[in-house]
Amino acid sequence: MTPDKLFSMCGPLALAGWAILVFAGRMKWAAPLVSGAIIPLLFGILYASLIGAHWGESKGSFSTLEGVAALFENHWLLLAGWVHYLAFDLFVGSWEVRDSMKNGISHWVVIPCLLLTFLFGPMGLLLYFLVRMVRVRTLRIA
Repeated sequence: MTPDKLFSMCGPLALAGWAILVFAGRMKWAAPLVSGAIIPLLFGILYASLIGAHWGESKGSFSTLEGVAALFENHWLLLAGWVHYLAFDLFVGSWEVRDSMKNGISHWVVIPCLLLTFLFGPMGLLLYFLVRMVRVRTLRIA
């Protein structure tokens, strides 16, 4: 299988996770499925497989921006980086849903945060923290 084929399979899986969070996020089964079970497990297996099989194929490193660019010249490692983003953004979105439930924040208010997290990761998390701060009046996470 090629990196392009695997890439095209990961997108719909991630999109399914985001759809679950947006449309069924308040259901008891939704956040655990997306953040702690099937979808992240599949991404984790794929990520570990990609890193294990292709890590030594690049002269890149994490010590400089040039080194990171060199790592991602390898399409297998670029795919691993993408899978890393998909898994962690879903985890963050799932946390936003669970935390909002715990703090009495309306799911309708969380949906824009989820969409922004899906598209731009940290910007969605920032928006959620702003919403959360207005509702809970603290940044402390317990």
